[in-house]
Amino acid sequence: MSNIDTDDLIFKALADSRRRQILDLLKSAPRTTGELCDHFKDALDRCTVMQHMKVLERAGLIVVRREGRNRWNYLNAAPFKEIHDRWISPYAHEAVELLARLKHDLEGT
Repeated sequence: MSNIDTDDLIFKALADSRRRQILDLLKSAPRTTGELCDHFKDALDRCTVMQHMKVLERAGLIVVRREGRNRWNYLNAAPFKEIHDRWISPYAHEAVELLARLKHDLEGT
């Protein structure tokens, strides 16, 4: 799969607020599929949660490990780092430089 295809999968996965909620839940610790489904029990049925998780897994944003009857879901931070390096980091560097110049100009040093 090319980088363009992978990027498309990642950004499409992140486009849905419920999938971002799942990722937020996984930031603090890995969770079982049952725990994730329980979190959404008032809003989504188990099948829908599983579909969202499949999209996240296909995009490489989560890693699934089976242990006995449990299915553990882990956040995969690597794609976020790649997005940061490609799309955010270059602009962040320019913003820091701009703020440094502004500080310099305001202080007259």
